[in-house]
Amino acid sequence: MLVLSRKAGEQILIGDDIVVTVLEVRGEGVKIGIDAPRGLRIQRQEVVAAVSDANVEASRSADPATEEKLRALLGLNRGSDD
Repeated sequence: MLVLSRKAGEQILIGDDIVVTVLEVRGEGVKIGIDAPRGLRIQRQEVVAAVSDANVEASRSADPATEEKLRALLGLNRGSDD
């Protein structure tokens, strides 16, 4: 993992077409802006994890075949129970 220190207004370049700009630093929070190609998906990890967990939990009320299909779609291993 690369760790960088940046101040408000400074940027980080990722490849040729992604620019991360530090917009504001306040207390323990940092507001960033990400300029990337429109087709590139940018998501917050905690939101993706929460949706995945909710989907798996909802599937538990379904039959085992449905749960297995959902786990396969989400890329989850059958052996890991959350």
